Amino acid sequence: MRSSGILMHLSSLPSPHGIGSMGEPARRFADFLQQAGQTCWQLLPVCPTSYGDSPYQSFSTYAGNPYFIDLDELERQGYLRREEYENIDWECGPDRINYGVLYEKRYPVLEKAAERFRENPPGDYETFCRENARWLDDYACFMALKDAHSGAPWFDWESALRNREEQALEEACARYAEQIEFWKICQYLFFEQWKALRSYVNERGIRIIGDLPIYVSLDSVDVWAHPELFQLDENKVPREVSGCPPDGFSADGQLWGNPLFDWEYMAGDGYSWWADRIGYLCRVYDVVRIDHFRGFDSYYAIPYGRKDAREGRWREGPGIELFRAVEEKIGRQPIIAEDLGYLTDSVRKLLADSGFPGMKVMEFAFDSRDGSGSEYLPHNFIRHCVAYTGTHDNDTILGWAASVGQEDLRRAAEYLRLSREEGYHWGMMRALWGSVADLAIVQAQDLLGLGSEARMNTPSTVGSNWQWRALPGSFTEELAAKLRHEMELYERL
Repeated sequence: MRSSGILMHLSSLPSPHGIGSMGEPARRFADFLQQAGQTCWQLLPVCPTSYGDSPYQSFSTYAGNPYFIDLDELERQGYLRREEYENIDWECGPDRINYGVLYEKRYPVLEKAAERFRENPPGDYETFCRENARWLDDYACFMALKDAHSGAPWFDWESALRNREEQALEEACARYAEQIEFWKICQYLFFEQWKALRSYVNERGIRIIGDLPIYVSLDSVDVWAHPELFQLDENKVPREVSGCPPDGFSADGQLWGNPLFDWEYMAGDGYSWWADRIGYLCRVYDVVRIDHFRGFDSYYAIPYGRKDAREGRWREGPGIELFRAVEEKIGRQPIIAEDLGYLTDSVRKLLADSGFPGMKVMEFAFDSRDGSGSEYLPHNFIRHCVAYTGTHDNDTILGWAASVGQEDLRRAAEYLRLSREEGYHWGMMRALWGSVADLAIVQAQDLLGLGSEARMNTPSTVGSNWQWRALPGSFTEELAAKLRHEMELYERL
């Protein structure tokens, strides 16, 4: 069935408290989606962000980001007093996030809520801890130990804790019991609000598309607790790390720096870690987008310690055997494959064998820097795909139009019949909605007609990404009505 959605991360929602949240800001956006005739809300990973503020570099692949816990909801539940957070200066503009200040000021507020929570914990709190103990216990201990080491990464801790020696861990759990409990409470509060939000969204006929990053951060509980899953040496140092080779956008390539998986070890136990991870996220979201899907066919490996991605080489991934093993364990799941990047015949075969819909990004169709334009032209789309104007790694449409070569822009304008009077963003979005793709998704920034100042992420850069927020009042009834009319026109209701 033809449908459509909007890519809008929780962090980007308007909010008076420094960052978007799962309370009223998210419910208002869900109402807008319903009014606008949308059936999908796509998010970036909702896991805790680490250094660099990227949701693709997290301390945990299972935990939720405490920043998204709505403070007004905590006040209504009696865990906070309004004066404890209402007048905090988050030191940011209404369209920007200041992650450094969030780190300094948000957790003291949550600690006040946790103190009251402990006085009379809900009856299902122990059940939550027990049902999630497999990841929650390690996560809470990991975060408490990071606090005790002033935020230092686990590989810089003393040897006994770095290597998870039993006696050292038992002593640490006793010494930091209160802080460990704090991190568990944060996760309970996050997932209670998440369940309420997801129910609210689903009741309005909207599915939540979540994101599963292929890699995990080196400084994460995933690597600390399960080093055997990764390509590490005897000192738990990565032999090679993840990234992408040089291309038309970056002469140095992209150095992501994540540890690489030990695929041989994972194959030995039937890819159980992947089955657990995918199964878990399929319970959290309605649909899961697997990031960097091509990395399961072959992956780019860069020697650890390099300054850029020039010296990497391609290595063979697990291929379709992983997905067959996962499906055998958890059944067929609603999954989207992010099959972007350097595509080969074997990547295309993996996508076809998986049966998952792949992705088409319209900006790539007209950008000679990418070199893969023709397959992203709308007349080459297939029904079984998810089509985008751009993703979180692309510039906005107006930002792209201002930066792309003049010949590329001329071709796009001629092919798509774009006009400055209407706005290039509306012309490109209409072409997307008019395509045969089963699902069409646009960035919220494009719907609002914003430029490069609203770009979510510029790959291979740090310091200014993931900060954009929509201004209060951006998603109006008039915009919803206009969008709904387009959905009726292109039969996407």
